[in-house]
Amino acid sequence: MPTDLSPARLQVMWNRLLAVVEEQGQTLIRAAFSPIVRECGDISAGIFDAEGRMLAQAVTGTPGHINTMAEAVMHLRGHFPVQDMRPGDIYMTNDPWLASGHLNDFLLMMPAFKNGKVVGFTSCTSHLVDLGGLGMGPEGSDIYDEGLLIPPCKLIEQGVPNALLLDIVRANSREPIANEGDIYALVACCEAGVNRLLDMMDEFGIDDLDLLGSYIIDTSRRGTLEAIAEVPTGTYINVLRMDGYEKELELHATLTVSKTGMHVDFTGTSGCSGKGINVPLNYATAYTVFALRCIVGSDIPNNAGSLEPFTVDGPKGCILNAQRPAPVAMRHTLGQVTPDLVLGCLHQALPDQVPAEGASCMFDLPMRHAPEVARDGGREFAVEPVHNGGTGARPHADGLSATAYPSGVFGSQVEITESVAPVTIWKRELRQDSGGAGKYRGGLGQRIEMTSANGAPFLVFLSVERLKFPALGRMGGKPGAPGRIRFLGGENDIPGKGELRVEADDYLIFETPGGGGFGDPAARDPQAISLDLKRGLISAEGAKSYGGAS
Repeated sequence: MPTDLSPARLQVMWNRLLAVVEEQGQTLIRAAFSPIVRECGDISAGIFDAEGRMLAQAVTGTPGHINTMAEAVMHLRGHFPVQDMRPGDIYMTNDPWLASGHLNDFLLMMPAFKNGKVVGFTSCTSHLVDLGGLGMGPEGSDIYDEGLLIPPCKLIEQGVPNALLLDIVRANSREPIANEGDIYALVACCEAGVNRLLDMMDEFGIDDLDLLGSYIIDTSRRGTLEAIAEVPTGTYINVLRMDGYEKELELHATLTVSKTGMHVDFTGTSGCSGKGINVPLNYATAYTVFALRCIVGSDIPNNAGSLEPFTVDGPKGCILNAQRPAPVAMRHTLGQVTPDLVLGCLHQALPDQVPAEGASCMFDLPMRHAPEVARDGGREFAVEPVHNGGTGARPHADGLSATAYPSGVFGSQVEITESVAPVTIWKRELRQDSGGAGKYRGGLGQRIEMTSANGAPFLVFLSVERLKFPALGRMGGKPGAPGRIRFLGGENDIPGKGELRVEADDYLIFETPGGGGFGDPAARDPQAISLDLKRGLISAEGAKSYGGAS
């Protein structure tokens, strides 16, 4: 052990860990088979100390994977005795209440050994495109409808894969090759993290992560508490109305700010749905804490220390604290709305720092072949394109258009989708006038138009929000445009939940929501309005919504 463990040296090692986890994440993306991982970055990667506390996480990744991973490693470490672990072992689960909220996300954990003892762990998560059952959609009546659930188990034993487990995963998927490839990409991610971690420890001459881990966690906790102390103490309440499935829903949050932390309580939130839009608390917590950290201590890296002062709870059985065996396949539909919910609380304490509401939930459009296509020997496929709406306007700038906030999952590329699924995407463009008017305009949603490419019908599994209740503005800003789904020439809009069958001659149109505006529209800079008109972001009619500014 080196004698020089000054703060400067520890900071250099901390920075190195941040570089290691980023290489981990890029390894997973490069090796993955599925577009939602390879193109959209639906992953997480991190390094943990011997106690299972997260020390570093890759910037690439989603809050729903990263913040749930921080707790999942603690669960796995407690489940499997450290004394029984061996070099080359890798553990895995996709249990929604232990991992990241639904079956399609596989979470892996690998111990790192130095001098014969476990000195830490690497972990990662990514989305597998299909786990059988009813597939990625809200139609399941319980978790058993939704696919293959794998309890905590050993995926790799001393470097040897569990062949039976891989056979079971392949046998229960419509995309067995992609699933197997993605699992091995996760394995490569874990191995890259372990190898680079041990290289770093050798370079700096340390035999354990005890002092470094304590430095990272203590420094981060202290900085986070200092940031929380700048928020006025008190209790702040917000309610969001959401489209829901069988009926409209209310999401309630009570934010309590003290000098020692921030606590969010979901008491008052509607009960669970009979369909798969329910959210395990671990996933709701992940996005709630992410939103708070976007404003409070946002410059402090994410780790066990910076996460510790934030706590979340809610009544068992509410839709943000779903209990087994509730269906949760589309838990992101409401889970990704929790940032707007809690930011509505924080806005009351910090009105000049919190943006307006945004589209929030990504327009996730899982698609697969119709049943008769497989029976008739046609092309089978399962793919999950992702499209995003606009973010809310910021207190000092316009919102971002077609941007992945809060999910972090980049929008699917047209060419990639068409290469793996028999669909043709005829148009993908920003949606004019969809951003809410304000001194700062809300971000724009987008319009996507598609048809079958080979004359065969296909299914789309819809579970999106903001079709009835648009993103609201703040400080006098106007709401963004709600989302919309319809067939060209159809008389009625299509509901945002359920299984949609697209026939060979159907022309399907998706319009994602826009973000809310911030501030009085009449205060908008006329030059900004003129530039939006010139770029086609707003129409002449839309410019009238800015009143005196136009």
